[in-house]
Parts: sequence; structure tokens; C-alpha cells
Amino acid sequence: MSRARVARRIAAAAAYGGGGIGLVGVGFAGILLTEAKLAEHTLNTLQGDPPHADGVYGRAFAADADAEPLVLAVLGDSTAAGFGVTRGRDTPGALLAGGIASMAERPVRLSVAAANGATSKDLERQVDLALQTVPDVVLIMIGANDVTQRVKLTASVRMLGTAIRRLRSAGAEVVVGTCPDLGTIEPVRPPLRWLARRASRQLAAAQTIAVVESDARSVSLGDLLGAEFSGRPEMFASDRYHPSAQGYATAAMAMLPSLCAALDIWPEGTAEERPDAFRGEGVLPVAQAAAEAAGRGGTEVAGAAVLGAESGPRGRWALLKHRRRRHLPDGPPEGVAEPSADDARSGNSHSVGADAGST
Repeated sequence: MSRARVARRIAAAAAYGGGGIGLVGVGFAGILLTEAKLAEHTLNTLQGDPPHADGVYGRAFAADADAEPLVLAVLGDSTAAGFGVTRGRDTPGALLAGGIASMAERPVRLSVAAANGATSKDLERQVDLALQTVPDVVLIMIGANDVTQRVKLTASVRMLGTAIRRLRSAGAEVVVGTCPDLGTIEPVRPPLRWLARRASRQLAAAQTIAVVESDARSVSLGDLLGAEFSGRPEMFASDRYHPSAQGYATAAMAMLPSLCAALDIWPEGTAEERPDAFRGEGVLPVAQAAAEAAGRGGTEVAGAAVLGAESGPRGRWALLKHRRRRHLPDGPPEGVAEPSADDARSGNSHSVGADAGST
């Protein structure tokens, strides 16, 4: 069965309350979990919590010194929180807040609700926290723990869709970084690695359908973290699972254009940003777009219309784009102190572009 058909089945079951579709089978899930637990004994497992990164970023980029900050909320698991680095400035939220501030020429207030070990079951709690900040845009990165903790795909996709709809109803734009490719984890060896890749890509494709149908946009992280991280240990933290500072920067560069586009601060009208059929971009049925995105990292999928209609004979229309990356701002602006590793671990960091004294 094609990835598009599998993704469509999972998303449909999630929408209508079905719960019988597993990952790739109970046997695989149990073996994968056992393999992961055995690997923990051979790796240098990271300890502690992700560094604190909440604060106001990018006042140095502001065209108006008194401009009200945009609010970016980050939800999801340990990767969304930046576990694996010691400085708040190296977390994906901090990197993206600085990037958005640079593009918008306006400060950005970052609020991180993501938590280590979170699955889609934790999104309800995280959305409650995020809504207290009245976010303009929300980034969600979730899915890896759903696979390893054997959360049913239908339940995972349903909970993600519910979270997105709550955020959209509150007026927030939403971008989802879909499930990463677990086939990149070195301790998981073939044939388990191939099965892990299959499971995570199935989830990523189904997530994409739910995202588009909830009026948000997705960015595929799976193949990005595979092709670009493969054979490059410097892209991983010491546990060889979570990204390093370089790894997070690579992922952040892939997501920044989509976050800026959601906020309408990306140069959509330029020839460079128009869909290019030679690059495989264009409008497709959402299931087909989701399947293609799951196999190519950094791909954005968002809702589209054809002749004024949002749906066709094969379901919702979606625009698939391989957005060109934008480099993130370099270093903290003049006058902003670089936090020490001890400060970052204790939660007293002020990240790239963060104003001293912000919380």
C-alpha cells in the first residue's frame, strides 16, 4: 500500500474516531522499545533539563523601538525544547525567535511549553499554557515519542488536530514540524532501523494531512534530519539521539521560512518563492503532498485552492513547496551579554537577541 493511502487511512480514522491502526505492528513496536532501552546502557545519556530560553528577542532589529513584540510559543517534545544543548541561545525556539525578529524588524517574545518525553497526549496541557501568552504563531514539534511509546497513530493524529484547532480558534498561526526520521538513530540497527523509518514517515504523512485539514501548515523534518545528519556526529548531542547546536540550527533554518510565511512576513511575491514545477512544487491532493513531503525534509505543505475550490475529487488541495532556507542572525546583538553554560543550565540565560533582564 502506498504511503499516501496509508496516511489517508490513518487521518480518516483519526477524524472519525477509529483507533485500530497501529504503527507497523505490535511486535515491531515492542522490539523497537526493547532495542531503545538496551541502547541506553551503551550511550552517554544526557541528564538534566533543556536550557531556559524564554524572553524577548531582537530589539536590535526593530524598526520601532517601542513596537509590541510578536509572540512565538513552542510546543512539543525534548527536541522542541532544545534538549541536548547547554545554552538557551542554541535552542530552536531562540534561533527562530531571532530569525523572525530579523525578518519582521520587530521584537519577538518567546514562550516554550515543550517538555522532555512529551507525546501528543501532552499537547492539551501545553496548549493551555501557550494560550495564556496570546501567541501570534505557534510551532509544534511532536511525534518521535509517540512512535517509541507505542501511541496509536490514529490517537496521535487526532490529538494533534485538536491542539491545532484550539490554537487557530484563538487566532494563532500554527506550523508543525512533523515526526523526524527515527531511522537516523545509530543505536537502532537494521532491520529495525528500516522499520523505524517506515513508522515515523507514516506518522509524519498522517500528521501533515491533519495539519492541512486544521488550517495550518507543516514542515517535514524526517529526511532533513536523515540525509544531512547521516555520518556527521557533530550534528548530534553526546547521546547520539538529540541534535547538537549545529543540528538545531539546521532544523531551524528549514522551519524559519514557513513561520515567517504564516506571519505574512516572507517575500512570497518574488520569482524565487513562486512554486517551481521543476523542483517538484505545486498543488496536489493533500494525501499525495503529505506522502511526498515525508520523504523530503524541509518541505512545507499548506492548504490551497484550485479554481476557488479547496477540495477536489481526491480530497483537500495542498500546496507543496521546498522553501529556500534563510540563514539565522549571527550572535547576540551589541550590548547583549552571552550567557555562560552554568547560567543556561540554571535557567538564567538570555539567548541570541534576548534583552538582559527579560524572563
